[in-house]
Amino acid sequence: MSATRQTILASLDAVAAERRRRADLPVLDAKVTALKAFQQRRFSRTYADLLASERYGPAARFFLDELYGPQDYTRRDEQFARVIAGLVRLFSQDLVDTVADVAVLHALSEALDTAMAERLEDGAIAPADYVRAWQQVGHADDRARQIELTVGVATRLDRFTHKPLLRNALHLMRRPARLAGVVELQRFLEIGFEAFRAMNGAGEFIDTVRSREQAFAAAVVAADPAGMTRAGTPAGVLAALG
Repeated sequence: MSATRQTILASLDAVAAERRRRADLPVLDAKVTALKAFQQRRFSRTYADLLASERYGPAARFFLDELYGPQDYTRRDEQFARVIAGLVRLFSQDLVDTVADVAVLHALSEALDTAMAERLEDGAIAPADYVRAWQQVGHADDRARQIELTVGVATRLDRFTHKPLLRNALHLMRRPARLAGVVELQRFLEIGFEAFRAMNGAGEFIDTVRSREQAFAAAVVAADPAGMTRAGTPAGVLAALG
């Protein structure tokens, strides 16, 4: 078994374990769902300018919907796990490596979300609640890695746009992907490819995501949740958390 295949399977197993854990604790599951929705709104505020941009909007929307949203990705994950051997044979190594990065990011994000949700009283999340939970969880190294994995996925997708034959190859793979049972993966890759191709160069987009995420993480760590209210949040966190 290849190292990449092992990485994908291990990451998907970790995600499945988080889902099983939450399923056994409906209150925790509800808090995770609320947390994901809260974080998606945060992303929408942090990147409002990119989302409104004709050039950067599709890529920002791709991250918002495919990586940061509260949507249930169970179907996509199950497809990946069920046909992992065929996946490695069907797609190029570059694409498989991208899937591996997405899977690792997915597993890391799910683990951090569960840990934060365990520290929330309920699903009515105020900015102070979010900051307090973030600080209690800690794991600064994991937060930094989460950012770098996100940027890494964007970098890989941008790299694909410089390979003229890849777009046609992706389109030609639609029928094989359907027969192999990886329709959701095919859709994910095509949407990501087209979003980044539309930018005609993602350097500024990638630098913006890295710098803003790092600044947001630093602001949350430095904030004093004891002095925060819905109407009085420190400036470094206010714009993002509302």
